[in-house]
Amino acid sequence: MTHFDTLIIHANLATMNDEFGFGGQVPYGQILDGAIGISEGKIQHIAHSAAGLTADQVIDASHQWLTPALIDCHTHLVYAGNRSNEFEMRLNGVDYKTIANQGGGIVSTVKSVRQSSFDELYQASEKRLKALIGQGVSTIEIKSGYGLDLENERKMLLVAQALGKNYGITVKKTYLAAHALPPEYKDQPDEYIDQVCQWLPILYEEGLVDAVDAFCENIAFSPEQVSKVFDVAQSLGLPVKLHAEQLSDMGGAGLVAAYEGLSADHIEYLNDNNIEKMADKGVVGVLLPTAFYVLRETKLPPIDRMRKQGVSMAVSTDCNPGTSPSTSLLLAMNMACTLFQLTPEEALAGTTRHAAKALGLEHQKGQLKVGFDADIAFWDISRPADLSYLIGQNTLQTLLVGGKGYNLSAQ
Repeated sequence: MTHFDTLIIHANLATMNDEFGFGGQVPYGQILDGAIGISEGKIQHIAHSAAGLTADQVIDASHQWLTPALIDCHTHLVYAGNRSNEFEMRLNGVDYKTIANQGGGIVSTVKSVRQSSFDELYQASEKRLKALIGQGVSTIEIKSGYGLDLENERKMLLVAQALGKNYGITVKKTYLAAHALPPEYKDQPDEYIDQVCQWLPILYEEGLVDAVDAFCENIAFSPEQVSKVFDVAQSLGLPVKLHAEQLSDMGGAGLVAAYEGLSADHIEYLNDNNIEKMADKGVVGVLLPTAFYVLRETKLPPIDRMRKQGVSMAVSTDCNPGTSPSTSLLLAMNMACTLFQLTPEEALAGTTRHAAKALGLEHQKGQLKVGFDADIAFWDISRPADLSYLIGQNTLQTLLVGGKGYNLSAQ
């Protein structure tokens, strides 16, 4: 007899695991009426039956569908303030670039963040975190980028760190000071980038940075300016990612590939040459359909060409106050299907195994796989496609984080 801390029986498993046929002839790498053995927070055994297995605790899943807990790999969740006025402006015909040039957009949120105390910022952000956890998210990336000075970038990253610690989930902290030009550096982008490069080692030494991001766009920073930041990141051994090709083709995705980075995100204007570079270096393409929707963008990411080149595609909320005020990863999955024509299987892979890869966690999260973290979501659904199909419906029943039941009622 093989004994575990926890044994889950009578479970329909969407493993997202190649060992069980994912990516081949078995949709979702699925196992019907299977079993999972868990010990010390890790998945130790996956089988088609529970024969010969025992445990201290046995959970009868009653044929619910189990997936890896979801991963939100691109968020700006820590922020203060409200930008619904910009939503109205866009609906009245004012475009994103004009709003930014008039002092709105990112700089508007910077003002609110700078005026907020740590506690105020934590309390505002906590609500959004709880909403995501309530939809089965156990791993989340949180970016800085609304402070744009050392003190307030640090404050944002400290809030992100505290949220992860207090809620017992995995939070990856990304340094995004190269997000926009703060008012005090108006018309001095190179001087500001020099400051961004100086702050990075300080915050890294304080244990507040897991990765480095930037906004490479005609309303933000050039590839040359981003390269300066990435050079510092590389010298510290930090992985990089990039807001790339959202509004125009700046070649950002190719830049990430040159640095062997984690992901290029948004990528509506991604060109074929850089798709090949991403494929060659294993760079994940992160799709952000809710931002696409809110901005009423018409240029679709080149999904089919990425498929053909074998680029992994993740899906995320892009939770932020200006262009994606959403805390529903399930809605993002639906939109990835309806707007970008991903299959439901691709959408689930995009919020599990490919999202894990976008955070450098592909060897421990995002699949039901022996040796991986036992972060598991239980869903009351008929088939895995329901997660993308049921618009606005949250069917989560149980969430395990590190093999332990998460108290969802507290969320």
